[in-house]
Amino acid sequence: MRDPRLQIFARNIIRYSVSLQPGENILIEMIGVRDPELAKCLIEEVYAAGGNPFIELRDPAITRSLQMKGTQAQFSAWSDIELARMKQMDAYVAVRSGDNITESSDVPDEQMKLFLKYFQRPIFDERINNTKWVVMRYPNPSMAQLAGKSTEAFEDFYFNVCNLDYSKMAKAMESLVDLMNRTDRVRLVAKNTDLSFSIKDIGAVPCSGRRNIPDGEVYTAPVKDSVNGVISYNTPTIYSGTSFENIVLTFENGRIINATSNDSKKLNEILDTDDGARYIGEFAIGVNPYIQHPMKDILFDEKIDGSIHFTPGQAYETADNTNRSSVHWDMVLIQRPEYGGGEIYFDDVLIRKDGRFVIPELEKLNPENLM
Repeated sequence: MRDPRLQIFARNIIRYSVSLQPGENILIEMIGVRDPELAKCLIEEVYAAGGNPFIELRDPAITRSLQMKGTQAQFSAWSDIELARMKQMDAYVAVRSGDNITESSDVPDEQMKLFLKYFQRPIFDERINNTKWVVMRYPNPSMAQLAGKSTEAFEDFYFNVCNLDYSKMAKAMESLVDLMNRTDRVRLVAKNTDLSFSIKDIGAVPCSGRRNIPDGEVYTAPVKDSVNGVISYNTPTIYSGTSFENIVLTFENGRIINATSNDSKKLNEILDTDDGARYIGEFAIGVNPYIQHPMKDILFDEKIDGSIHFTPGQAYETADNTNRSSVHWDMVLIQRPEYGGGEIYFDDVLIRKDGRFVIPELEKLNPENLM
C-alpha cells in the first residue's frame, strides 16, 4: 500500500517546489533509489499538472566504476550528451539515496577532479541557472543509521521535515533577507572561531522548499577578498565520498591560507583543485526547526536549526561574488549551546545568539514559530 505521505510529498514538489506549468518538460533523476514508488507518484503529479516527465535512473556504484578510469575526453563527451538534454528541460528534480554514502571515497583525486570539472560542472551550471530545480534525499536504512534512528522513526522524521509548511517559512524569511541586503559587515563568533567579512551589495536569497527538500536557509556570499580570521566547523562533512571532521580554516584577505582536519592532506588536495577552491562562494544561515543534529548528509545538515554554513568554492549566480571553482563544499558550524554556542553580528549588532534570533523582526524564524 502506498504511504499517503508520499503522494503529498510528490504533489508539493511538482506544484510548489518547481511550480510546473502545462507543457513544460521536467527531468526526474533517481540516484540510488531502490523503491520506484516515489518516481511513480512524481510522474502522476507531472501529468496532472500538464507537464512532460523524463526519467533517469542512476546507481552510485556504477558511477564510481566510470569515475575510476574515465578520461577527460570521455567525461567531456558524456557531459555534452547530458547537457543537450538538460537544455531542453524547464524543470529538474533529483532524488538521491543509496546504501553507502562513501561509495566514491576510493576514486583517485585526479580522477574525481576530471569528473567534476569536465562532466559535472557544465551540467550543474546549466541546471542551476536555467531550470526550476529541486534536490532531495530519499529515506532508507543507511540514512536512518547515520541519523542514529530506527528506519521507521527516520521515515517519520523525514516526512515531518519535508512536508512542513514551506510557504509559512518563506514569509518568515522576508525580514532576514531584507536585513542581509542592508548589511555590510558580518562577524561570526564561536568556540575557536572569530571570522569577519563583508556581504555588501551581494544580495540574499531565501530557500524555502523551492531548491532543496528539506529546506530552510537564507544564503548570500562574502565579498571575495573580505574574509579574515578563523572558523572551526563542529559538524562532520562528506566530500566525494570521504568523511572529514574538525575542519579549521584560516583566512587572509579572502583566501584560505591554512586548513587542518582529521585528514589535512586530503583536505588541502581538494582545496588545491583550482584557485577558486580556496575562496568562499557562499555564506548561509540555517533555520529548519525539525533538523537538530548532523547526520553526514549535507542536504539535511546545512539546514540545521541554529547553524551557519561557510562554503569554499563556486558562488551561485543568484548571490555572486565572482568566485569560480569546480568545488562547492558546504561546511557547517552549529551555534546552539549544546554545540558550544556562538553569535552572529551584522554591522556590530548581535542578531543571533546560541542559535536563537534576538532582534524582534527575526524572532519569527525561531523554531517554535516555524513548526
